[in-house]
Amino acid sequence: MDDLKAKYLGQIADAGDENAVEAIRLAAVGKKGEVALKMRELGKMTPEERQVAGPALNALKDEINSALAAKKAGLADAALDERLRSEWLDVTLPVRPSRQGSLHPISQASEELTAIFAEMGFAVAEGPRIETDWYNFDALNIPGHHPARAEMDTFYMHRAEGDDRPPHVLRTHTSPVQIRSMEKTGAPIRVICPGGVYRADYDQTHTPMFHQVEGLAIDKDISMANLKWVLEEFVKSFFEVDGVDLRFRASHFPFTEPSAEVDIRCSWEGGTLKIGEGDDWLEILGSGMVHPKVIAAGGIDPDEYQGFAFGMGIDRIAMLKYGVPDLRAFFESDLRWLRHYGFAALDMPNLHGGLSR
Repeated sequence: MDDLKAKYLGQIADAGDENAVEAIRLAAVGKKGEVALKMRELGKMTPEERQVAGPALNALKDEINSALAAKKAGLADAALDERLRSEWLDVTLPVRPSRQGSLHPISQASEELTAIFAEMGFAVAEGPRIETDWYNFDALNIPGHHPARAEMDTFYMHRAEGDDRPPHVLRTHTSPVQIRSMEKTGAPIRVICPGGVYRADYDQTHTPMFHQVEGLAIDKDISMANLKWVLEEFVKSFFEVDGVDLRFRASHFPFTEPSAEVDIRCSWEGGTLKIGEGDDWLEILGSGMVHPKVIAAGGIDPDEYQGFAFGMGIDRIAMLKYGVPDLRAFFESDLRWLRHYGFAALDMPNLHGGLSR
């Protein structure tokens, strides 16, 4: 026993790595190791011999296992010490820069215009994106034969055979929110209605789903002059120009009378759009005095109240402000495209009074 003990404890002490320690373990206390073979011989001994040899072999096995465990721990500690000497980290170095998130251009434009109109006393109104045919068309004085009511222009909700409920559509504009707001609050009223809308159209300046903001002001003495002032103030604030010329061109919308398309003075120099200067004009929105039938559909007496309304595409004005050439890029491109147009860290006011980055 003493010879085995001296032999293996010496080998364990001299082992230089974990592989050597494992080889010693197998040779000493493995299933075919010397100590295991010795323990198999206990069956051939007399009871008196087993009483002496059995405890001695168990003690030898325990001592060898303890020595093996201590050697493994020592080797692990030595390896860690070596790593600590060879590897180091300067904790005083600055952290690696990480990319910051930013608002999507459309979300950013929505927050900006909402803040601008809020300063002029407009509240924000919202409504469902799936609308009844009545709110989306009839209440807005859009006749049944109007092209907008055709399936080639409007997404109609599927109806099962035998379902005779009135048609529902994906709203084609946010004008239904104006009707719902008039029904809910009555007059006087001053709201903007931003949100997503849907039309069956797709090209460089149109997408099947896009965003609009519409404004509505109803009171007893509102005129086109008030409309002109509101739009001028908005354009100056949104495009960050001191002065701006707007041109109102007579047009026709079923829900306003009189109606006007609104153009803004601009110039194109080297492919860059400049708002508020130059000899060119660019159409940016539609507007007009609310048609008496629309006021009546909202539950307000058109003989006592009148007002104006306007509507513009949020995606379109975001394109103009940020110099984005293709509306489809808002939805089809990845973050690399947005960073190309400078949307990694823009300092823009948001609804919370801070800066959007």
